Amino acid sequence: MAEMAPTLSNPLARLGFAVAALVLVIDQVSKYWVLEVIHLPLRGFIDVAPFFRLTFVGNVGVSMGLFAGGSEVSRWVLTIVTAGIAVAVALWLARERQQAESLALALVLGGALGNIVDRLRFGYVVDFLHFFWGAHSFWVFNVADAGISLGVVILLGRALMAPKDKSDA
Repeated sequence: MAEMAPTLSNPLARLGFAVAALVLVIDQVSKYWVLEVIHLPLRGFIDVAPFFRLTFVGNVGVSMGLFAGGSEVSRWVLTIVTAGIAVAVALWLARERQQAESLALALVLGGALGNIVDRLRFGYVVDFLHFFWGAHSFWVFNVADAGISLGVVILLGRALMAPKDKSDA
């Protein structure tokens, strides 16, 4: 049982926490750039390519604006729930022995932490990456959301591709 205890002696855990920290740093630096260097909130949006623009959104919901709630209570509930998820993911990451799952958990953890920092600092999450195709607009998101989404896709893909245990059939 001792080998299942969370520990940073696990090289995958150390790498995973480093990747999570990198995602957090890239997320926060990109948001600093959007807010303090190019002043996107004052400009609203900046067209970058025919299918991509930087669009400022102060997101009071969860990833990509889902389940938006504008009250202080909902802000703190989302912050606490996200922090609880981040703790669970960190514990899972510390125990994980598979490289792909460790990477996926690191992406989720780094993204969750990035959005928690925003909620604590601003009361909302800074979203600014906006892809569209013609009249079809996709959600506005940020680096943290991208990390969370990619991590979840990897975890789901690995779970769906895992060999079935014959005793379950």
